Amino acid sequence: MNTSIGLDGLDFTARDLQRPECVLANARGELFISDRRGGVMHIAADGAQTLIGGSTLIPNGIALLRDGSFAIANLSDEGGVWRLHRDGRVSPEVLEIAGRRLGSVNFVRTDSKGRLWICISTQRPGDNQFRRDIADGYIALRDETGIRILATDICWTNEVWPDEANGVLYVNETYGRRLTRFDMAADGTLTNRVTLAEFGLGDYPDGIALDEAGGIWVISVASNRVWHMARDGKPRIVIEDSDPARLQFLEDALEAKTLTRPMMHDTAGSILRNISSIALCGPDRRTALLGSLGGDRLGRFRAPAPGVKPVHWDW
Repeated sequence: MNTSIGLDGLDFTARDLQRPECVLANARGELFISDRRGGVMHIAADGAQTLIGGSTLIPNGIALLRDGSFAIANLSDEGGVWRLHRDGRVSPEVLEIAGRRLGSVNFVRTDSKGRLWICISTQRPGDNQFRRDIADGYIALRDETGIRILATDICWTNEVWPDEANGVLYVNETYGRRLTRFDMAADGTLTNRVTLAEFGLGDYPDGIALDEAGGIWVISVASNRVWHMARDGKPRIVIEDSDPARLQFLEDALEAKTLTRPMMHDTAGSILRNISSIALCGPDRRTALLGSLGGDRLGRFRAPAPGVKPVHWDW
């Protein structure tokens, strides 16, 4: 399968977004996008945009729940997972695990059973966390029995994708620079950790999506790289919009253990503004939309294969 795309294959959609880090889509053509103003931007099929909510939260990952509300991973130091109702109200959803307060939460995802997967990138506050020698991130699961931690020692946990059809879970370890897979039991238990891919200089794997050809899409922040790994293949770059000097600056800071969040965020390419996620949507699920940390619109391209339906696709 030819997955070469390049910057010439990109255009843009939506407008006036603020930190559109996470993008969700459904079969009706609606989009739901995390927004720095403390809510979720709803884009109807006709393009009409409406901001749902507005709070002190910093929405990072978002998950559409079956009742139409959203689970919000709050990236601020206040942390926790919050519920955003369609009328704009916010209420606490998960604030602690085993009596321990959740700090900054990177990502949340729901599954067909209504369980909530929660990603804690690190347990260190502030800037002393963007390091390759610290692996204190973890993955937790909230189900009908309560909340429990399933996997630990992850080097900056980012997006996860529980592939229920095949009994595996994928997770990006951003500063570990690897894509990791676990075997996933029916109750969510994770075992048999395997490194599927390792990335190099300038790569900070963040967003993830699966396609129906067995491919895995990985988005790298800072380098504005879109990676695609075909079934049983090696990852290859299909889009890149990076500045080599800036990537070397970040590399030097990473090795010196002085890398900060502002350094990572203050990075852009010629047209892409620090892409962070990917959603495969549209009637044939081949329209790829790129979320970002610094953009005010969504990059868009045609993917070579349909995306795997997210669990909320037909809700």
